[in-house]
Amino acid sequence: MDKDNSLDTNLDNQADKPNALSKLQQGNDQHGNPILYWMFKWLVVRPILYLFYQERIYGAENVSLTDNLIVVSNHASDFDPLIVGSCMGRPVAFMAKEELFKIPVLSQAITAFGAYPVKRGAGDRAAIRSAIASINQGWATGIFLQGTRTLDGRVTEPKLGAAMIAAKTQAPFLPVSIWGTEKILPKGARFPKLFQPVTVRIGDLIAPPPSSDRATLEAYSQKCADAINALHALGR
Repeated sequence: MDKDNSLDTNLDNQADKPNALSKLQQGNDQHGNPILYWMFKWLVVRPILYLFYQERIYGAENVSLTDNLIVVSNHASDFDPLIVGSCMGRPVAFMAKEELFKIPVLSQAITAFGAYPVKRGAGDRAAIRSAIASINQGWATGIFLQGTRTLDGRVTEPKLGAAMIAAKTQAPFLPVSIWGTEKILPKGARFPKLFQPVTVRIGDLIAPPPSSDRATLEAYSQKCADAINALHALGR
């Protein structure tokens, strides 16, 4: 068996499909403590977003609370994992660049929120394994579709990682648009700006790819990007 096929088989074997909520309740989480997650969400993140950023959330009813789920969104700020995660009715484990875990306070915050570091240049396979592991533990997994921040918040070059994970786990995509976060911590700013309005729009579920061939993954990645950009265009 060649190396790629063997690795694909191993990834397939990791993709369990029992009820996500029951798996989360079993504990043994490597991507965060669900109790700390809920405490941090309701005692810290939600009050800050409500009081200082006039956050609006649309489409919360589209979040599945029990099924495997891949949350895909645009990305314009280092605070996006906290903002998106706090809008879901369930824990979401986000891939986050390794550098964020070196920032005091933010590191502790995103760790409590289930984020796990991804090394630049480490390869997509390691990131895919970590994402599948989070799904197998009952967390939704969160992925910024372009893999990096964009100045205007739109997704112009979607990466294939989210589609690969969806193909392996057969978990649907949940497209999410974050609007306004690029103004919270502009490039060069040392401290976040307060009273910048933030809007989160949660779209309809998108079925996972039926196969993992490149053309299919590209088509589904673009479908997710189009859904996110359409939500983003609605603005505030």
